[in-house]
Amino acid sequence: MKKQILIILIASLLIYCKKNTPKVASPEKAAQGFFASATVDTVFADSISIRAVVFDGNNMWYAANGGKYGFYDIEKKKMFNGHIALDTITPEFRSIAKTKEHVFILNAGSPALLYRISKDGRQVKLVYHEDDSKAFYDSMQFFNDLEGIAMGDPTGKCLSVIVTRDGGNSWTKLPCDKLPAISEGEAAFAASNTNLIIKGKHAWMVSGGKKARLFRSTDKGKNWEVYNTPIVQGKSMTGIFTADFYDEKNGFIAGGDYESPTQTISNKAVTVDGGKTWEPVAEGQGFGYASCVQYVPHGDARQLVCVGASGLQYSADSGKNWTQLLKDKELYTIRFQNDSVAFAAGKNKIVRVRFNRQPAPAQHY
Repeated sequence: MKKQILIILIASLLIYCKKNTPKVASPEKAAQGFFASATVDTVFADSISIRAVVFDGNNMWYAANGGKYGFYDIEKKKMFNGHIALDTITPEFRSIAKTKEHVFILNAGSPALLYRISKDGRQVKLVYHEDDSKAFYDSMQFFNDLEGIAMGDPTGKCLSVIVTRDGGNSWTKLPCDKLPAISEGEAAFAASNTNLIIKGKHAWMVSGGKKARLFRSTDKGKNWEVYNTPIVQGKSMTGIFTADFYDEKNGFIAGGDYESPTQTISNKAVTVDGGKTWEPVAEGQGFGYASCVQYVPHGDARQLVCVGASGLQYSADSGKNWTQLLKDKELYTIRFQNDSVAFAAGKNKIVRVRFNRQPAPAQHY
């Protein structure tokens, strides 16, 4: 009998402890911590303007003005630099994407020129050419190794969208009857290759100018919906300049007024329903004009970084509050190598940014 009573008491104690012990975040999240500061070292310096970068294994590729492209081998600490010119045209490359076989770069301006590059950087082939005087492509991404998409300013009554279904060997422009109509004065900005975001089968495109809207496809660009956003709009240099999605539901858009770079009103917003609705955040505080925003990997859709007119800024609470980690206003684009190291590029340089973490407090639920 005493033995039975003892067993019952132990079981009761275990149940009580289980009910009353606070639930702590996973060891991975608890160990991760938040960014407290950042340190920078320059890996490449030149007379150059870089607004598009992408990681491919140990290589961090860039596309730039003056027909320049190349990559930094992180392991070997070596640069490869290439150059493209077509007749008298010197392309300004602002979009870059990759597959397992090739890297692709696309210029902003007319004629539109899209090049396929071998992974050693030495073999270059023109795979798309568009002569329309209004051609101006802003961003390019791949869904997988066969299917890719690029978007740009309208040449007709819709945004320009080109797609590939054969790994980038050929590209086709979608007709406007397959895309939502744009408003007068609505276009896009080639600020950091982040006007187009891909997650799984989902694609999002963002616009600016007289309208600042989000275009969403859930089937790899075959069908599109369009949604309004609260980002400042109405002038040619206002609107959404950058976007990122952590997953198919959680996303962030930023931008503002390029001609009023310190304006912190109506320049950042968050969604939790895949872009259907948007909530303004950090109104009147945080950063002003933004060139590029990115979610921190494994940051649970809460941690974000941003570069632009207010330097490199960091948020640990889904964009509600921001802290300046770097004052450099001449970084245009940034991508993470892992959850603590990123590479940023801009005016005359590529830099490596190492984020220093403070221990995260235990999270109780």
